[in-house]
Amino acid sequence: MASGQDRREDEAVVMVWRNALRVGAVLACLTGTGLAGPTPASAADRFATELSGLPDEFTAGDQVRTVSAVVSRKGNGGCVKVRWSMVLSVQGLRLDQVKMDRVEETGSFPLEIRTEGAVARLTDRQLDPGTLCPDRTVTATYRVAFAEDVTRGRITMAAEAYDPNLRLLARQSATRQVVGTAPPPTTAAPEPTTASPEPTEEVLEPTEEAEPTEEALAEVPPPAAANRSANQSGGFGVVQAAFLLGGLLLFLGVGLLMRLRQLTRTAADGVEGGDDRPVRRPVRWTTVRR
Repeated sequence: MASGQDRREDEAVVMVWRNALRVGAVLACLTGTGLAGPTPASAADRFATELSGLPDEFTAGDQVRTVSAVVSRKGNGGCVKVRWSMVLSVQGLRLDQVKMDRVEETGSFPLEIRTEGAVARLTDRQLDPGTLCPDRTVTATYRVAFAEDVTRGRITMAAEAYDPNLRLLARQSATRQVVGTAPPPTTAAPEPTTASPEPTEEVLEPTEEAEPTEEALAEVPPPAAANRSANQSGGFGVVQAAFLLGGLLLFLGVGLLMRLRQLTRTAADGVEGGDDRPVRRPVRWTTVRR
């Protein structure tokens, strides 16, 4: 009985270890799958993707560029359908400044667009019309344009080809510069404004009056001299006017005296010359008798 019970316990321990190992293996596989994301097909399938039609740099504006993503397969495998997904990441510009359309021969191809920050993913809602077979290709065509207000930036395009089970077949990326057609606007230099200086009140500090010294007293002129200097420096003063008036009166007096003397002489000469003239006597009338 004891040996049978020990055997059962050993078998239970072995079963527990086996289950633990199985659970650990499953968890390890799930963890590795979650971190790695979509894993590309095996190297034996020999899938390859290329981007064609890329210019050296994109020009913003109305210019539309056509870019093609081509996936090829080499080997002996069967044919598969392809679902395309284009990943865009921008630097120096915004996603709303980028215009991209997926086109086919029949027209525009429906896309599912998802954005996160500066990254956008454009995935086909339907499988590509073509079928990927060995030594053949499937092509996806995109039209790309940029807004006119783009000055300079960078865009990275990554084309990814998936099978119907969302298994990544191949991936190819390329980065190009985006330049604007017009130079960036320059901000006009602000006009210099001369600020009027604020009036400042000068504070006059009281200064102590210096006591007059002997030299200062000696240099101060007397009041009379000060008046004379003021009159002299004042121009035509009262004294000059008095002198001028006196001279004028003197000139008039001298003129009157000379005129009076001349008249007196003329009268005297007239009296002296009157003695030589004949004196006319009065005629007396007499009566004559007849």
